[in-house]
Amino acid sequence: MYGNSKSFKWFRTLVLIGAMLALGVVVLGAYVRLTDAGLGCPDWPGCYGTLTVPQSEAAIASAQSAYPSNMIVVVKAWREMIHRYFAGTLGLIVLAIFALGWKAKREIKCSPWTPSFLLILIAFQAMLGMWTVTMLLKPAIVSSHLLGGMSTLAILTWLAHRHWGHYSATIITSTRLRVAIRIGLLVLFMQIFLGGWTSTNYAALACTDFPTCHGVFFPEMDFKDAFHMVRELGQGANGGALTLASITAIQWTHRLGALITFIYLGLLVHNILKYWQLKRLAVILLIVLCAQISLGIANLLLHLPLVLAVAHNFTAGLLIIILVTINSKITGYKK
Repeated sequence: MYGNSKSFKWFRTLVLIGAMLALGVVVLGAYVRLTDAGLGCPDWPGCYGTLTVPQSEAAIASAQSAYPSNMIVVVKAWREMIHRYFAGTLGLIVLAIFALGWKAKREIKCSPWTPSFLLILIAFQAMLGMWTVTMLLKPAIVSSHLLGGMSTLAILTWLAHRHWGHYSATIITSTRLRVAIRIGLLVLFMQIFLGGWTSTNYAALACTDFPTCHGVFFPEMDFKDAFHMVRELGQGANGGALTLASITAIQWTHRLGALITFIYLGLLVHNILKYWQLKRLAVILLIVLCAQISLGIANLLLHLPLVLAVAHNFTAGLLIIILVTINSKITGYKK
């Protein structure tokens, strides 16, 4: 019977678990980054040559001997390893989703190539995680790792909604509005990249006044160094240290992106509120969007308290979930 095999039931269960776990991994990754624990373990996938963190005096001494240039901070090492444990578990779940998807390919409500792409993405995410450590937190690598995590969350949310939610291509017949909803997800991803770029370049507190920056709306900025992608952490295009003008340009661009995102998604909410099938999601989107903007402003004015900074990443993940769900809801599927 359609959708009644054990493979299908396991697939359906695992995509939901995977989506929830992916959100947790994204938040844990933010916590690791914001507590400067990204290099808590100097190697990968283990930590100082083991799959746990050295705790005893003998183990710490052995690790220090093997990595003499690293200062061992057990708390930071554990934060990094817990993140890796959760990410590794997610990787195993995605592997199972891939296998089950092909086994139940006649029953699942998506192309089996979707979980196949997801498996490739999660493997690339693992490589980015390794490069984050081995390349010493290069901004381009860390920002790509964040985007990869959000993309993983988006695909798992899509798969979960296709198998647990309701959807129909007839909910919205306006081609223009359907395209606008698709673009909304792209706008959000671009803003998440800007947020990641701000965080990985330690530009979140480049200016702490609001709505101005250094007392003016258009401060002195250097965009050339700010958005030179292939460079070391804290360095400009010529290898010198990033200037205040450079990190100001990064934060100012993130602010501008936030304004554009708020306006675009706000208009999107206005246009989909009239559809009763989407009304509840539209209201939730507006609430989370306002919370995200409020958290961004609070992080500036309160000088980036950890709980608010992590919450800012959490709400970004929620926005991904909501927008993907809306996109899935208005999309039909034919076998």
